[in-house]
This record gives sequence, C-alpha cells and structure tokens, in this order.
Amino acid sequence: MNDITLTQNQDTAASEAFMGRMCDILNSGAIAVMISMGHRLKLFDTMAGMPPSSSARIAEETGMAERYVREWLAALVTGRIIDYDPAEETYHLPRAHADCLTSDAPMGNIAVYAQMVAMGGAVHDRVIDCFWTGEGTSYGDYPCFHDVMAEDSQQTVVDAIDTTLRDLDPDIVPRLEAGIDVLDAGCGAGRAMIRLAGLFPRSRFVGYDLGSDAVAMATSEAARRGLDNVRFEVRDLTRTQTLGEFDMITSFDAVHDMADPAGLLRLIHAALRPGGLHVMQDIGGSAKLENNMDFDFAPLLYTVSCIHCTPVSIGQGGAGLGTMWGWETAERMLKDAGFTSVTRTVFPHDPMNVWFVNRP
Repeated sequence: MNDITLTQNQDTAASEAFMGRMCDILNSGAIAVMISMGHRLKLFDTMAGMPPSSSARIAEETGMAERYVREWLAALVTGRIIDYDPAEETYHLPRAHADCLTSDAPMGNIAVYAQMVAMGGAVHDRVIDCFWTGEGTSYGDYPCFHDVMAEDSQQTVVDAIDTTLRDLDPDIVPRLEAGIDVLDAGCGAGRAMIRLAGLFPRSRFVGYDLGSDAVAMATSEAARRGLDNVRFEVRDLTRTQTLGEFDMITSFDAVHDMADPAGLLRLIHAALRPGGLHVMQDIGGSAKLENNMDFDFAPLLYTVSCIHCTPVSIGQGGAGLGTMWGWETAERMLKDAGFTSVTRTVFPHDPMNVWFVNRP
C-alpha cells in the first residue's frame, strides 16, 4: 500500500467516523425536541408515577390523543429514554431517567433546557435574517421565553436562595430578617423576589424588567400569594438614569442580555447605600473559546447566545456580548464600575453559572 492509498483510506475512515457523529447529533437534536414536548405536556411526571403501561393507558391518564402519545413514545424508546416491552406492548420511564426529567427531579430537571432547542426552531428564520441584516431581535420574538427562564431560575436560584445567600455572605440573611430594601434588576417573572418576600416579611422588594408580560406574571403571582412587601415595574434599564436607593441589588442571569452591561453595573454601584452589596449570578463560561471545550453545555450555551442573547442585545442597540461573555469580562466590568470587593463562587447545585458578591 503506497502513501497516497494510505492517506485516502485514513481520510475515508475519518469521514465515516464524522458521518456517524453527525447522525448522533441529528438524533440527539430530535430527541431534545421530544423531551421538550414531554416536559411541557407533563408526560414525564405522569409516567414517573405509573407502572409499565400501554400507550392507550398513558393517553387515558393524561387525557391526550393516543395516536400522538404513541408516536412520542416511539421517538423516546428509540432514543433510549423510555423502556419498551414488545411482548406486553408497554412503556416505562425508568427511575434513573425520571430523576433527571420530572418536576421534582433530585438531579435537577434537565428537560427544562431541552426547551431551548425547540425554541431555536421557532426563531430559526428570524435569526437567519439577522445574519444578513446585522439587526437584532426583541423578547417578543421568542415564544414562552419568560416561562422557560422562570423554570430555569426556579432550579438554579429560587429553590435554594436563602441557603445560597447565607453561603455567599453570612450577614445577608440576618439583614433581610431585620428589614432592608432590595432590588432585582432584570427580574423576569419575579420568582426570586416573590420567594424572598415570603421568607423575609420585614424587608421590601422591587423588581424591574423590560418585559411587560414578565412583569404582569410577577405582579399576578405576588397578588395571588397576598404579598404586600414586593412590587414589580416595567423599566428599560438601558435608558434609565437612576435605579433609586437600595441596601441590596440582585441580578440573576440577566446582565449579559442587556444593551449596556457596563452601564447597568455602574447604575447598580451608584444605587447602593453605604454598606450595600450586589449579588450577581451569570453564566460561568470563560471569555476565551479555548477554555470552554470541556465546559458543561458549552455548545448549547453558544447556540442560545446565537439565537437569543446576542440578537436581543443588538436589538436593544447593544454590542451583543452574548451568553458566553465570560466570567473574566464580568469581573473586569464589575471592578470598572467601582466595586472594590468582588468575590466569585461556583455552587454544586448550579455548575453552569458563577455567583459574584460585589461591594462598593
């Protein structure tokens, strides 16, 4: 065998191997869409409480059309998500899989993030246009965006927020118990402030967000719970001159989406009273692409950046820093904004993000 033949054989083997990987990618993308559907329809929650069952029984339990349920099951059986017994024609969600796919999943509900893949399809054509025009998008272009982000926030922020704050700084919780003024900049559907308002009735909470639909959701939920120490307001943080005065300001997975992240951080710094602090959660990837090769969910996060965070920022007139702007960029901007103490923490329950505690 000569050198040319050897090279050709090596190239063919590499091409065949990559073709196999491409097939895996296409199958995984399709499975992600089906997982998103199963999450939205609560099919995983239903199946987690059922013994091995026929498609007709699962459809009856959910009140859905059997034909659609059966096709969804087939996709996830071949995707190795759901088990199938051909002799009995029954389907079963293994406990180990339910531990990652249900609303009370002890490992965290990964199905929440499958919705990001489905959302990409919904805005596919709109973002393709942006490649040609250089224009951006608006939050209204994304179906159910605030619902998805609220679910994400519930897992990474809300469920353990009092414990997280105590771990970040032991003095935060006693101050909240005594009564302080707290702002959430970019509050979304308001779950974090609503949770804190319930835990700390002596403190006063407010949330600002650009999205009127998100603020409406937050206001409605606060009213439903009878909370009179929290309120929400539609405010474009890019165009505001002052935030007011607060003892603590939070921003959860929000700053990188802003048109002017550096400007917002300066506003936050200026709004803090003496002894105040800023608690900021944001994506924990590096600003350097090469450092993210082994970062969990890096391909998903760069994709979310391409279809959402970058164009949304550009759509507001911003630079489009994107989801993966990097903890180094965040740290530099915080120091440039005037914070003299900036500490960074990564928690086991939230490995995708980094948490900063910042003091003037």
